[in-house]
Amino acid sequence: MDNVIFIGMPAVGKSTVGVVVAKRLGYRFLDVDILIQETEGKLLREIIRENGIGGFLEIEDRINAGVRAEHSVISPGGSVVYCKNAMEHYKEIGSIVYLQASYETISRRLNNAKNRGVVLKDGQSLKALYEERVKLFEKYADITICEDGLGLEETIQAVLDALEKDK
Repeated sequence: MDNVIFIGMPAVGKSTVGVVVAKRLGYRFLDVDILIQETEGKLLREIIRENGIGGFLEIEDRINAGVRAEHSVISPGGSVVYCKNAMEHYKEIGSIVYLQASYETISRRLNNAKNRGVVLKDGQSLKALYEERVKLFEKYADITICEDGLGLEETIQAVLDALEKDK
């Protein structure tokens, strides 16, 4: 239970915050989106285009559920919360930190969701995706950090403080 797993919408800073938190804790950092791309030999958006959302989620579930790590900060993609095996695995190996931000904050930060490899169903709006995922993020989170109104350093410190309290 010594890992930290970040969940949240795209553009909340799972990787940005995660790298710094890992450095401050003396942990490794693992970006699972990069691991998926390396394993599959394709960009996320290519995997989604070629396999569809269902096929992508199967790959995402398999790779996340197979992560073996100790003393690590793990940053999976935002859609990992649709992956039951992966989330059960993460619950067993660490503390799940939900980086929460309002829809307005996410919308402002996220320019082109499709180019980022965001899993959007045909015709699904970013707002609908946000509302759908928030329930899942809340379900799995051990710790929730609200980023609204916080700068990067303040978010990092809030995470570190919450992890210290959670010990």
